Amino acid sequence: MNDDKPVRTVPVLQGRRWLLPSALADQLDPDAEEPGRRSRRTARDWLVDFACFLLAVLIGLLSVDTLDQEPALPPGWGVADQLIGALACAAVWGRRRWPVGLAVALVPVGLVSLTSSGAALVALFTVAVHRPFRYTAWLTGVNMLMQPLLYWLRPDPQLPYLGVVLLGCLLAVTVAGWGMLARSKRQLMLSLRDRARHAETEARLRAEQAQRLAREAIAREMHDVLAHRLTLLSVHAGALEFRPDAPREEVVRAAGVIRESAHEALQDLREIIGVLRAGDADDGGRPQPTLAALDVLVAESRQAGMEVAFVRHVTDPTAVPASVGRTAYRIAQEALTNARKHAPGAEVTLSVTGAPGDGLAVSVRNAPPEGDVPHVPGSGQGLIGLTERATLAGGALEHGPTADGGFEVRARLPWG
Repeated sequence: MNDDKPVRTVPVLQGRRWLLPSALADQLDPDAEEPGRRSRRTARDWLVDFACFLLAVLIGLLSVDTLDQEPALPPGWGVADQLIGALACAAVWGRRRWPVGLAVALVPVGLVSLTSSGAALVALFTVAVHRPFRYTAWLTGVNMLMQPLLYWLRPDPQLPYLGVVLLGCLLAVTVAGWGMLARSKRQLMLSLRDRARHAETEARLRAEQAQRLAREAIAREMHDVLAHRLTLLSVHAGALEFRPDAPREEVVRAAGVIRESAHEALQDLREIIGVLRAGDADDGGRPQPTLAALDVLVAESRQAGMEVAFVRHVTDPTAVPASVGRTAYRIAQEALTNARKHAPGAEVTLSVTGAPGDGLAVSVRNAPPEGDVPHVPGSGQGLIGLTERATLAGGALEHGPTADGGFEVRARLPWG
């Protein structure tokens, strides 16, 4: 499975796109983010545009009745008013492409044509829906300021001047508020969409982090388990290589250690591979090492030719928590392995002390090596893993050279 491929969101608007405005459907549809893709009107858009056109025409027809009642209207002006109003109603079909331009153009047109008032209201509503608040506020304010001038030039024959001005301002504010309400509902849907995508992204990142942590834990376990076994193999194989004339008993003993270490390494490797295949890092396989297994670890190291002094002052080893004992074992195992690689032939002292409530202290100290020791590739990676392991267990680990030229690893683990 390739984790690098982008996960494509399944379209949720398939079959229901016609119910939404095109501006909203394009932002909710993940395919709309492709460059060069033009927005297409949905069935709902056509229905709303047709309703807006009919509304503009209806308001224009209602305004035609007032033209006959204007005594000071010049001859032929009524016909020009109706022609301009018809053109304004036809321009309503372009309100989605040029909402602000259409609304601005219809402001002076409204001074000379009463039949274009319906188209002006539709244009103001469109700006409130599709543009930020500042455009709506400016155009609403301009429309309200134009009301006194309009009805001063062309007074209404049936309503008083103040009443018709207030009615026009109230109508403009109502239309703008209606449009802003529709815009707020769309923004709410988009914010919910963004929150859902953000939650999906966070869930994916958490899953990736969990996978990364699991891989690091498996890699750390493989290093802790296999490094010790393979080091024993290397030491005894090297002894057989440089001492081909060794006594038969030593050759047999070294071969037995090699065989046993190889068998243990294969068993550990099979267990880890089984965990990877099962996908569940449970503890149902072989028993995990505890503090009591340090005796076996020290015995193996001594069989490999190391001089190990083991000092243990623990009041009740069986009372040590399993996780703490396992961590202490891994720290001692890695420290002994490092001492065997970086200070071959040097004396090593392993000390484990502690009591309930005081914590558990683990110390591995080796004397300075005799002569020059060649550099070992990958040095330091095991100590990084040990530090992280001790930290995860709630303790701390320190390491560094000693005053006499040796090296010491010290760990402090909690024991409640």
